[in-house]
Amino acid sequence: MPVHDWNRVDANLFHHFHQRWTISICDALNEGLLPPGFDALIEQRAARFEPDVLAVHTGKDRREPQGGAITAALPKTRLKFESEGATQLGKANRIAIRHQLGEVVCMIELVSPGNKSSKKELTRFVRKTKEFLDAGVNVLVIDLFPPTRLDPGGIHKAIWDKLDGKRPFALPPDEPLTLAAYVAGDRMGSVPIHAYVEPQGVGRPMPDMPAFLDADHHVPVPLERTYQESWNKCPQGMRRVVERGPTSDEGEV
Repeated sequence: MPVHDWNRVDANLFHHFHQRWTISICDALNEGLLPPGFDALIEQRAARFEPDVLAVHTGKDRREPQGGAITAALPKTRLKFESEGATQLGKANRIAIRHQLGEVVCMIELVSPGNKSSKKELTRFVRKTKEFLDAGVNVLVIDLFPPTRLDPGGIHKAIWDKLDGKRPFALPPDEPLTLAAYVAGDRMGSVPIHAYVEPQGVGRPMPDMPAFLDADHHVPVPLERTYQESWNKCPQGMRRVVERGPTSDEGEV
């Protein structure tokens, strides 16, 4: 199922799809992708953060995770970034944010139009992402909206500028959307933050993206499959508007 052009329709339509997609991603993670001792939770509060999906370690120890679809192989994204040193990272190499079921190890965030609606909201989103990484929590960001005047280089550049200073980076003109997985570093161990970035274009299928459980292990998040499952459950009228764009007869839902 190729990615739709959500930028041309009313934000309320994406909000409906956003909710369904969040549930589908969470279900996929809990149905065998996450190893034993890990669970995915929807819209849980972790301190003052409000991500879409949290991956939580529910075990009593932090031994190397095993089982599920976990792998130690490096993700095969086209772009990889590494911060210079680890001077901007948070304390030690332990997870500081906790949930009643255990430790939060990864957050998944689906960018919505509201995250880019103002400088204040964009700053809040970028700061939230940095605070998760500073706390040792890995992050997967899915942005199906093109750059705006507030993030002219795209959401990854906005985040990376906050993490590692301003560096030249431009999304391909025909791939203005962003899939980006961030691996939290460790200042005490001098381990830098890593980012695995895959530019995405409207009308193209999405690759799986990694959700890191620690610095060395991740599970694949099936974005394409969950996107299609969620889309097929949306109302027909909504799908028609998204596929064709709003018309004078239909209006913007």
